[in-house]
Amino acid sequence: MYQELTDHFEVKSDIDRTWEFFSNAANLPLITPPWLKFTIAMNALPRIEQETVLDYTIRWCGLPIRWQTRIIDFTPKRQFIDLQTKGPYALWHHQHTFEPSDNGVICFDRVFYQLPVPGIRRIVHATIVRKQLTEIFRFRRRVIGEHLGWVRALQDDIRIEPLN
Repeated sequence: MYQELTDHFEVKSDIDRTWEFFSNAANLPLITPPWLKFTIAMNALPRIEQETVLDYTIRWCGLPIRWQTRIIDFTPKRQFIDLQTKGPYALWHHQHTFEPSDNGVICFDRVFYQLPVPGIRRIVHATIVRKQLTEIFRFRRRVIGEHLGWVRALQDDIRIEPLN
């Protein structure tokens, strides 16, 4: 089963500063909770742009997991999409969208994902992954707000819904 995760919030920043923050790969460890031990596994940090490939590792339940994503859509100051090409998910498609507002910038995250291993993915999602992704994105929202200036949440919490 596919899942959709969304987060929708507003930051008190202009579009240039917001775009610079999100399109800088050096900020990825900053917006990832420390318990994941996120490490960029590249000699040099590439600029996030169309077709950029990012290699990194995380630790999940103590195990190192290699993860690779590729930027499949890049529309400066509006959106970019990263797609997992290697990693723990059967699918991980993360859309980041930005829209200037009267108070700053509206940020919208939309992730379509699916766990591997069909026979157990439903129970693993319900017992572990759903909670961890909610915690990860709450952490991410808080850190982004601290760096860009928090305005308000545009949805009450991180939402995760099954897709049929």
